[in-house]
Amino acid sequence: MGTGGRPADDCAGDTPAGVRAGVAIHGAGNCPVVAASIAHDGPLTGINWTHVEDTHTEEFRARDPDAVDRTDAVPAAASVVELGDERVYRYDRPRDGECPCRIIEELDCPIADARAEDGVLVVTLHLPDLERLRDVVSALDGIAERVEVRYLVHGAASGDAAPDRTLVDRGRLTDRQCEVLGIAYRMGYFERPREANASAVAEALDIAPSTFAEHLAAAQRKLLEETLAGA
Repeated sequence: MGTGGRPADDCAGDTPAGVRAGVAIHGAGNCPVVAASIAHDGPLTGINWTHVEDTHTEEFRARDPDAVDRTDAVPAAASVVELGDERVYRYDRPRDGECPCRIIEELDCPIADARAEDGVLVVTLHLPDLERLRDVVSALDGIAERVEVRYLVHGAASGDAAPDRTLVDRGRLTDRQCEVLGIAYRMGYFERPREANASAVAEALDIAPSTFAEHLAAAQRKLLEETLAGA
């Protein structure tokens, strides 16, 4: 996907294990494809892009060709080619630093797949470790309303007898539980030693410490059920 960043092998570095993550980016208002997905009935798939000098070009596929053209909320997309019941569309726009895909690529991490639906851009990433995933989420937090890791598959190091892959489905968490975990993480609640205690995180969330503890326990229980299922 795209032309930015290094090849996948460079991104992987020397770490033999890696992760596959599905990241949902909510409220990326600078992306015309995301805006088009709000008006379109169904997902916009096959999103890809390229950069030539100061121009950023994005293409995508839509099953209902007329849906994108009917909206006045985004610049008119140019129809490129018809492929059966799908049509390929293209946007040409100035290249800037607010595009989620460009931000990810600037971290030297190629995007394996990208699609948009109902105003949410979902990208699939192959990353060397969880630290790189944190870098991606942190960078996107500055230009999106909310960043959600929808699933995470962790691979074992090569040479092991069998890979140990863990799938974590964050869709099981409520929006409030995701918010509590996110704020707690960013404030350093999970660091050792802790950079913020439960009272400080609860104050940032404008809730009582006991309520914070309840949300945190419920979220952690769900994540542990996902991680330790079958263990």
